[in-house]
Amino acid sequence: MPSHPQHKLVPMPRPPFENIVLLLQGGGALGAYQAGVYEALTEAALQPDWVAGISIGAINAAIIAGNAPEKRVDRLKEFWYGVTAPSTWDVFGDPLARYARGTDARLLVNQLSAASTAMTGVPGFFAPRFPSPWAQPRGSMEATSYYDTSALRSTLERLVDFDRVNSTDAMRFSVGAVNVRSGNFVYFDNRHHPILPEHVMASGSLPPGFPATEIEGEHYWDGGLVSNTPLQWVLQYGPRRDTLAFEVDLWSAHGDFPESMAEVATRQKEILYSSRTRENVDRFKHAQRLRHATAKLLETVPSDQRQTPEYAYLADFGDSKIYSLVHLIYHARHYEGDSKDYEFSRLSMEEHWRAGYSDTARTLHHPSSLARPKGMDGLALFDIHDYD
Repeated sequence: MPSHPQHKLVPMPRPPFENIVLLLQGGGALGAYQAGVYEALTEAALQPDWVAGISIGAINAAIIAGNAPEKRVDRLKEFWYGVTAPSTWDVFGDPLARYARGTDARLLVNQLSAASTAMTGVPGFFAPRFPSPWAQPRGSMEATSYYDTSALRSTLERLVDFDRVNSTDAMRFSVGAVNVRSGNFVYFDNRHHPILPEHVMASGSLPPGFPATEIEGEHYWDGGLVSNTPLQWVLQYGPRRDTLAFEVDLWSAHGDFPESMAEVATRQKEILYSSRTRENVDRFKHAQRLRHATAKLLETVPSDQRQTPEYAYLADFGDSKIYSLVHLIYHARHYEGDSKDYEFSRLSMEEHWRAGYSDTARTLHHPSSLARPKGMDGLALFDIHDYD
């Protein structure tokens, strides 16, 4: 099991917000980082009121929402230990593994592990099709993906209590997917839809690896094709409440200029899956400023001039709600490369988990991380890496 010798956490009072939200991005095998984040939040007694995810974030979100609080971390461990395998280094023991982490040898081992995943799949998650989709009948689902994800349904049914997800007093739960025919981004939300395994699978149906998931006659692909973070859904379309949001991103927008074709592929993927996050934050910050300015302006309108459709429209738009957005961003090691999202070795998984826990613990120990925002826009942003 991942160990956390430093930055141990103790329960803390609930911060002064009406709503605590956990936002989980897509990123395949990197999703163990999110599990480490959640373990740290649990130790700090910061249970979310709302969890939203895309792709692997949707799976982690379903495990969190679909279990009692005291069982969630154990269920996450059950999933992540179930879908990862001991690496080559486990044959030689921990000392050699620790040595290899900072060498080019580790890069080779990671690449071999990713190649193994591509050839044999991941237990309880996906398996390669045989014969290949190119040999399957045109028009069949088998002809549209390289892997079969039916094992994931069984895993979700075993680890997630969907009755709990759909109960009237449940934590709010949302997952994003894309309608293949219309190209429209859709969120399945337990406030509006009965959530089933297929809604979670749809959010992670990344083509051409995985097949589209059928729901009520329509087919859906991975929500990361449009936006890899559920930030916009929660901030712009959720109820207006004072909100503390932990945004867990698995791809860093910042990185070094690449020096090889392998690094070009890595940087391309990082930019592709992180590009919408800053755009959404900037757009929301502008909207927040307008809402706060509108609310203050409306206070100056005489009462006898407030019975107009224009005032009613602006009153519905303007408010003084505040948002604090805490970024928890995974920063990959140099040896992980562009295959890091499908490198499912046990060693890498435990590293990702520890990194999520450590980043969260360091964040929560910082006095500014949970503070209410100040200023006219009513939005505070915090990233512990800005303080390193």
